[in-house]
Amino acid sequence: MSALQRSLSRIPWAYVGRRILIAIPTLLVIITVAFFMMRIAPGGPFDGERKLNAATEAAVKAKFGLDKPLMQQYFDYLIGVVQLDFGPSLKTLGKSVNDLIADGLPISLAIGFLSMFVALVVGTAMGIFAGLRQNTVGDYSVMGFAMAGISIPTFVSGPLLILTLALGAGLFAVGGLGTYPNIGMTFHNMTLPVVTLALPQIAIISRLMRASMIETMRSGHIRTARAKGLSERDVVLKHALPSAILPLVSYVGPAMARVMTGSLVIERIFGLPGMGSYFVDGAINRDYTLVMGALIIYATLIVIFNLIADVLYALLDPKVKYD
Repeated sequence: MSALQRSLSRIPWAYVGRRILIAIPTLLVIITVAFFMMRIAPGGPFDGERKLNAATEAAVKAKFGLDKPLMQQYFDYLIGVVQLDFGPSLKTLGKSVNDLIADGLPISLAIGFLSMFVALVVGTAMGIFAGLRQNTVGDYSVMGFAMAGISIPTFVSGPLLILTLALGAGLFAVGGLGTYPNIGMTFHNMTLPVVTLALPQIAIISRLMRASMIETMRSGHIRTARAKGLSERDVVLKHALPSAILPLVSYVGPAMARVMTGSLVIERIFGLPGMGSYFVDGAINRDYTLVMGALIIYATLIVIFNLIADVLYALLDPKVKYD
């Protein structure tokens, strides 16, 4: 049996199926609550400084189906969602919500995944370093950085990085998109958003990895490995690290979802037309369909990332069983 076949055989497929089935009513509840909350909120998509006359407003509402009874609007929207059609944007003329999501989601995904990759690499390395040097200057330095990273919010660190590295040193762009083919962002434009979003995650991951590493290095199987005469390098890499990394796997799923939603702030700071920017603009302008579409995408990502984390945990730790 190949390694791939062994891995596939260890995936709890029944558990995965149950989680997917549970996700369906969960998403339905989210859609329902959001739909009616959007309608209850004061204001509407066609309220503005220039008030539409009654005839024009009635015609516009009829065009978008907003003149129908609320429950009929709700069921019509559910039918569209089942067909993966989130409807037209009420404020962006000539664009459907699907079009806006197709434009913005790749940018948000790129920032989110790159930020999490940087956070995992740097945070894990820092955590291992601090865990193996507990109560030393190196340990205190890493933990000091971690405390600063957790304490400083992204809406503060982002502008500070812009002031120092973009406006001051001129090393990076203040924001916006580049012109790299098929990506739309360049290293010059992407670095500061990714670093800003990664900093809090680096701090959290380093603290989590440090604590796990300290606990693992004190466990019985590590003492046994040392008693067998293994080098400290083999003890750490082959015995301590696989066990110490398990709590990190549990954290990655929810963290990835938080990073994606955390890009709401980052995209506004750096002027990136991602899902976060569309979500904020939609909420301000009462663009019901755009807000709903963004919310459904975010909720789906949370479900997917949490499920992936659970499956990875089962693959890395054979002792874990999902009934």
